[in-house]
Amino acid sequence: MARFAHTVTVATLDRGWFEEAAGALVDLLDASREGPGGSVVLADGRPVEGLRLLRGRHLRPGARYGEVPAVPEGAGEVPVEQAGAEVPVGHARAEEAPVEHAGAEAGDSPDAPQAVVLRTWRPSHSVEAESLVEEDGMSLKVGLRLSEPRRPRAVELSLSGHKPGGGSLYRFSGRGKADLAAWWAAVDRLPSAPPAARAPVSGRAVHRLAEARLTLTPRPAEDGSWRITVVLSMRGRWLLRPVGAVVLFFARGPVERGLREAAESAAGEWNTALAELTPSHGEALRAEIADALVNPDGATTL
Repeated sequence: MARFAHTVTVATLDRGWFEEAAGALVDLLDASREGPGGSVVLADGRPVEGLRLLRGRHLRPGARYGEVPAVPEGAGEVPVEQAGAEVPVGHARAEEAPVEHAGAEAGDSPDAPQAVVLRTWRPSHSVEAESLVEEDGMSLKVGLRLSEPRRPRAVELSLSGHKPGGGSLYRFSGRGKADLAAWWAAVDRLPSAPPAARAPVSGRAVHRLAEARLTLTPRPAEDGSWRITVVLSMRGRWLLRPVGAVVLFFARGPVERGLREAAESAAGEWNTALAELTPSHGEALRAEIADALVNPDGATTL
């Protein structure tokens, strides 16, 4: 197995602010409702930019969201009365038939923009969503699970893909997890303490010919920043392990350079984003998040 590592320095993120922002975002979405034509509107009546309900009941399992090409006004829309708009959000009867809006069929088309299916919406426990995408001849399935969304403890990501008719060489899968509780514990140590024994962030990708594992392990620096060690491990699978070892031996330089450049680029973007951030709290934070949902291009600070 070939192992590559690189360490970067990044600015710290305030845990209290992060959890407050996450809770405010979840509360805003939890209080949202379905508007005309499948739009999703906040409690103050403003529509969320780029988010449209294509099928199902808002914030109910099976609800499908996405963007579809514009259609002529009134073409194929479900009348408000039929859409069940008079039923308060969160109290719709489970036995009611799912609602389909104009463009729902487009959400099932291989050429349609990406659509997201909500699997679970329990803000105090977990939120799960799944995305099915057809792009460049590849079929991709992405799953996301967030534990305790109002005060996030873990984020889990799954990915699988294949090319229809392409055989096993065109299949791959991957899983990743960010244990946020373990992350905060790792960065709360003294700078002189040894790093965490288990990486809080890890991911694994598998292909018929090879597999790779990526980990991120943070530790506090003397100046208050975070030092994050990125480790990439790669190896061939089955009978190809010896061949993979030879290939990785000759490719070690390019792989090391690619990992270093990717890590430094990500760290630079992170530091730039935090440098431009002016944290707010309470109602001011909630209002700024709501404004960002309604007009993403106009949001400047949080």
